[in-house]
Amino acid sequence: MDQSCFSEKLFEGKTVVITGAGRGIGFSVANSFADHGAKVIVHSGRKGTREKFANSCIEAIECDFTERSQVDKFIETVSSKTQTIDVLINNAGTMHGRFPASELTDTQYDDLVMLNQTSVVMVSRGLLPKLRSAKNASIINTVSISAKTGGSPGSSIYSSTKAFVSTYTKALARELAPEGIRSNAVSPGTIDTDFHSRYSSEEKLENTRKSIPLQKLGTPQDCTPAYLFLASNKLSGYIIGQILEINGGQLIV
Repeated sequence: MDQSCFSEKLFEGKTVVITGAGRGIGFSVANSFADHGAKVIVHSGRKGTREKFANSCIEAIECDFTERSQVDKFIETVSSKTQTIDVLINNAGTMHGRFPASELTDTQYDDLVMLNQTSVVMVSRGLLPKLRSAKNASIINTVSISAKTGGSPGSSIYSSTKAFVSTYTKALARELAPEGIRSNAVSPGTIDTDFHSRYSSEEKLENTRKSIPLQKLGTPQDCTPAYLFLASNKLSGYIIGQILEINGGQLIV
């Protein structure tokens, strides 16, 4: 989708918080919200992110979300920087590797659940007062096509955490809608980022590409307009509790 279809300053005067914005989809989404006039505060779990945003109006906070204390630090820092949050995007998450069910260690399990699942609950809970202070606020969670399909071998816990966040998104939608806070999720399919260069072989990606009706992998830019759409009360004010699939037809149900 051509983002020029959105008003140039659709989010002027709005504050947007995005986790997992150091690269890939989160990085693209952060820059798009800034381009549309938002004040953007981002989280990244890796060093060097501040430098990536140094020449922009985006403020970066580096924290390791596999540690509860670091998630608390992020919440406290964000809360000190703004009175209200109009849009919260919980995008942080990864797979850490492919772990066969019989070989998965407790540490691998705990780290995946902490990053992909628990941090989403903690950040949403911790920043909810700021969302309540805004008018027509929006929560958008990033899940995955694997939340429905179960993913490929070695990704059972990753897929399960994404399924948890999908259900959590719907639960938040029911609970928070009376307060004017909308909750939805974006569910990317196979997106051409370094996530898949780390965890998928070239052969696997090519076979996946051939299976997609559009015959191509997605890009972060293919996903970004969905976040802008769901964040805008003007564009999607009557949409709550939905999981928007962005996958080129890879999953048609």
